[in-house]
Amino acid sequence: MFCDRCGTRLHESARFCPACGKAMGTVPLMPVQSRIGGHVRLLGILWLALSAFRLIPGLFLVALFRHGTFDFLPPEVPFFVHGLIKAAGGLILGSAVLGIMAGWGLLDRQPWARMLAIVIGCVNLIDMPFGTAIGVYTLWVLLPAKSEEEYRQIARAA
Repeated sequence: MFCDRCGTRLHESARFCPACGKAMGTVPLMPVQSRIGGHVRLLGILWLALSAFRLIPGLFLVALFRHGTFDFLPPEVPFFVHGLIKAAGGLILGSAVLGIMAGWGLLDRQPWARMLAIVIGCVNLIDMPFGTAIGVYTLWVLLPAKSEEEYRQIARAA
């Protein structure tokens, strides 16, 4: 066995090189924990949970005003209100589908999921209180440049 620093011949039981003093058989260092390692999984779970809760009112509004046969609104309500309610249900349903895609992509470490989560995180900042909380958390985790590099490494490894 030889020292990898100076090349001196070593005994098998030597712990240090007698010429240069380098320690042999050092204990490996702890792996460096990435900044976003655990946060990405939590973000994926949070996006899936929030989006699942958004599916319920979205499906309810779209199904309720599908053909306009269920008339629980008073007769003096203008006709376009049914369309507005159906459009609101469609928007809620669309945001739920995008949130599910972002959550699933983050859990699978897909390269496109980071940007999708950032975009819908920005949009969700106006949705108090849970949308704002998950939007701020998403931007805090995924927006910095260092996070972009780490996420690309994680996505390549997956």
